[in-house]
Amino acid sequence: MPRTRVLSTRVLLICAAIGVATGLVSAGWAGLHILAAAGAIPLYGLVLGFHVLPGVIAQQVLRAPWVALITHAIAALIGLAFVPAMAGRYLLAAVVFGGVQEGVSALTRYRHWEPWRFLLSSAITGLVIAVPLWFAFDVSSLPFWGGIGFGALFVAGPVAWTVVGLAIGSALRRAGVIRG
Repeated sequence: MPRTRVLSTRVLLICAAIGVATGLVSAGWAGLHILAAAGAIPLYGLVLGFHVLPGVIAQQVLRAPWVALITHAIAALIGLAFVPAMAGRYLLAAVVFGGVQEGVSALTRYRHWEPWRFLLSSAITGLVIAVPLWFAFDVSSLPFWGGIGFGALFVAGPVAWTVVGLAIGSALRRAGVIRG
């Protein structure tokens, strides 16, 4: 796909389609957020890691600047339309997840689309999210294994969902989504 300064209508429509699909799934996923936050705090990283999908799929399919952030924003808007109580969380996730994905892509000058780049951005995202949530959930009051599990799953969750997103994005590329 040629690089242009302006995103084409086709690129924006692909971002919208991915954003709507992942936003709808995210709205259905909201119940797991509540359950994990209420009683399974160490597992919350696996649940929250799901939010890497919009950007990973968009970047894997389109391999262009801004598509992760745009797709995350659309997914957040769709999710909050169905679960307004999660509006702040969806919008914050869009900014953080999409921002880190775009940031890592920008650091590689949007030239590296190998799996390592996606996995690196997801691990960074997990760390960025884990630090404030460590304090928000008062993880230090959990048993030692709970704190270890919390930290490990906040990195492993986004990485695992990134692998899923790469598979979906690759399948969409093979299906011809980006052909002009």
